[in-house]
Amino acid sequence: MQSALDQATFALGRTSPNPPVGAVVVQAGAIVGRGWTQPPGGPHAEIVALQSAGELARGADLYVTLEPCTIHGRTPPCTEAIIAAGVRRVFIASRDPNPRFERDAATVLAAAGVEVAFDPAAEPIAIQQTEAFRRWITTRRPFVIVKYAMTLDGKIAARTNDARWVTGPIARQAVHELRDRTDAILVGVGTVLADDPLLTTRIDNHWRPVRHPLRIILDSRGRTPLSAAMLQPDVPGRTLIATTAASTPEWRAALDPHEVLLLPTNDEGRVDLHTLLIELGQRDITSLLVEGGSEIIAGFVETRMIDKLLTFIAPKIVGGAGAPSPVGGAGVARMADAAQFALRSVEQLGADLLLTVYPLRDEG
Repeated sequence: MQSALDQATFALGRTSPNPPVGAVVVQAGAIVGRGWTQPPGGPHAEIVALQSAGELARGADLYVTLEPCTIHGRTPPCTEAIIAAGVRRVFIASRDPNPRFERDAATVLAAAGVEVAFDPAAEPIAIQQTEAFRRWITTRRPFVIVKYAMTLDGKIAARTNDARWVTGPIARQAVHELRDRTDAILVGVGTVLADDPLLTTRIDNHWRPVRHPLRIILDSRGRTPLSAAMLQPDVPGRTLIATTAASTPEWRAALDPHEVLLLPTNDEGRVDLHTLLIELGQRDITSLLVEGGSEIIAGFVETRMIDKLLTFIAPKIVGGAGAPSPVGGAGVARMADAAQFALRSVEQLGADLLLTVYPLRDEG
């Protein structure tokens, strides 16, 4: 199963709205076929692995990281191909939460004489690999990842707003690798005005062509200048500006050819995040990386829309009561009301640390 999980990593960031899945075919103790899910419209991991194995798939074992599909979508059900190939046994790492499934794969395969077993030891990794798909397929909104870098004293910049660089090159490279696996990336207009970022993916000697996620600017009142770096025609990828009726029609028209999405406001007159996420989900965007600024992050914290939080911590202290921190907003009045998270992992990246946490909340 580990080999199947390894195959799935090749699909990360390239299959939306389908899940990134890996599969291997084993005959007489040897791997005779490998595969991972191809971009939408292409074959799923099981099909690629079976095609790779050819006739050696007959009587073999199939290991797959996600329950094979049993319904017609862009492609036929994978269970049909598994049965037709004459596979003897199927080992599954995790179940598929797709609510469209009327029958699970184990039932379909068992009815055709194929043995099925689940691998609980591999399930946590398989679920993590497909966490964005799982959020999208059950809620039709993207999996929201919030990322920020800060110093030991919780600052994202010096008191002068100088922020280059909080973390070292290894941590910054990890952010670009994250962008390469994400469907969309979001910042507020404050970040555009302060930093003028490109929000592109820059990875030297990458093993595959890099992916530039859809760039989204939240700009309720229409302050993004036409000279912004990410709006220039030579910048790869697309940019979408989410705004409200508070922006002028002239400003919105001047942004052409970039897409402008007019959305309702929340009680504070800002872009309503819930409506934005629904719109992105309808566009088959399964993952959204929020990179700031502090008021935008505060909005996601206050609305409890964060699915995963990545905190990069640099071994530095800048001090200063006026130096900015990662999360703005009014904040809570009592510690008991603070948003709570569970620590999943701690990773050292050069001199910096990466903390990965998930929210503590009722998923029902």
